[in-house]
Amino acid sequence: MLKTSLLTALLLTGLSGIPSVWAADVAPLATVAVQSSGAAGSERVSFDGVVEAVRQSTLSAQVAGAIVALNVKAGDRVRLGQELLRIDARAASQNTAATVAQVEAARATLNVSSKEYERQKQLFQKQYISQSALDRAQAQFQASQAQMQALQAQSDAAHTQSRFFVINAPYAGIVSDVPVALGDMAMPGAPLLTLYDPAALRVSAPVPPSTVTSGPAEAIQFEIPGLAQALMAPKSAALLPQVDAATHTAQLRLALPDNLKGATPGMFARVWLAASGVGKTTTDSERLYVPTSAVVRRAEMTGLYIVNDKGRPMLRQVRLGRVAGERVEVLSGVEKGEKVAADPQAAAKVR
Repeated sequence: MLKTSLLTALLLTGLSGIPSVWAADVAPLATVAVQSSGAAGSERVSFDGVVEAVRQSTLSAQVAGAIVALNVKAGDRVRLGQELLRIDARAASQNTAATVAQVEAARATLNVSSKEYERQKQLFQKQYISQSALDRAQAQFQASQAQMQALQAQSDAAHTQSRFFVINAPYAGIVSDVPVALGDMAMPGAPLLTLYDPAALRVSAPVPPSTVTSGPAEAIQFEIPGLAQALMAPKSAALLPQVDAATHTAQLRLALPDNLKGATPGMFARVWLAASGVGKTTTDSERLYVPTSAVVRRAEMTGLYIVNDKGRPMLRQVRLGRVAGERVEVLSGVEKGEKVAADPQAAAKVR
């Protein structure tokens, strides 16, 4: 009798030490109902895109030379006309000085020829010289004048070319790439700097032309997962008239709103369009959706915790389709109206 009482007391003591198991069984799970697309809103499809700069420039040199000054680095903000890079221009400076000297010499020669021609005209009027002598003086004056003009043009060209050794910012923006270093040899046409204007950005995505022409313009939305998860409306949308012959898609360009901060060229974006015109094979009532947070992934198995009438979860394998925002389409494995555990980790603890 004593042994039986002691055993009963030990069992009661052990059971009192595991209340969490019973609590897990009794505590109700948060569930969501499997919904069709008709109950959750209009059908939409997504297309991958990328953030682009409306104005982006790759600056290069028009002359060859060693880089003697590099005033910016990647990520720097620059203003309009700011000096970004300088190339060794000593040879060009000497060439400019030589052409200036040649112009001065030609100007002196022209001055002498002009005075000589005036004297010859006065002598001809007094009939002291012949017509041929006057013609020679006039020809000498015109030749000196032409020589002066030619040398002046060469001097202007040398002066203009001397400006090619300094790379200035064509507009205010951000330096995104500097593929050269101080001391490198700059060659004509070789990229030196990449600059873009952060005030004008857009999202570009290849889409079937029918998705835009058949749907309303206000149905176009986009998201940048690396920046913001919420869907946003573009400031404007434009579909390029050219269609790629290989992919049969056209480029859709969406202007980013002015209040969007942190976007940079190259970021991944997702464009959402109305599904009309895409070529759906099933009706909206046949498409079932559940929250993406309710999906369980274990190795190669994808499933959902289905909660029965008694509140007990059961893991069921399903086949998923397209992801639409925070929802994912379920192609098979569930029926409309079934209850799915909203928190799969909590459902896994229930026994």
